[in-house]
Amino acid sequence: QVQLVESGGGLVQPGGSLRLSCVASGRIYSITSMGWYRQAPGKQRELVALITRGGTINYADSVKGRFTISRDGAKNTIYLQMSSLNPEDTAVYYCNAQFDRAYWGKGTQVTVSS
Repeated sequence: QVQLVESGGGLVQPGGSLRLSCVASGRIYSITSMGWYRQAPGKQRELVALITRGGTINYADSVKGRFTISRDGAKNTIYLQMSSLNPEDTAVYYCNAQFDRAYWGKGTQVTVSS
């Protein structure tokens, strides 16, 4: 009932910035929250940032002050503005939406390297 399309991943140097986008389609007004998760090599998938329908935002401690999650007024698109990137941020980033179950995008690779 919900489809997610991600964009914006790529290669960036340490200290640089990237902006990820995720467009949701389908029953978008039924979505209760959307967020970004990531999975780094050798690590479990972890929550990066989440925004609820009411606007409540949660960040992982490791990204606070560097990453910003936001959404458009129609609530069909979320963004993750990533700044001051370091190699530890290298991971596959997944868009998530919650409705009757969790929906996931295909993932986009973010690589932070010199």
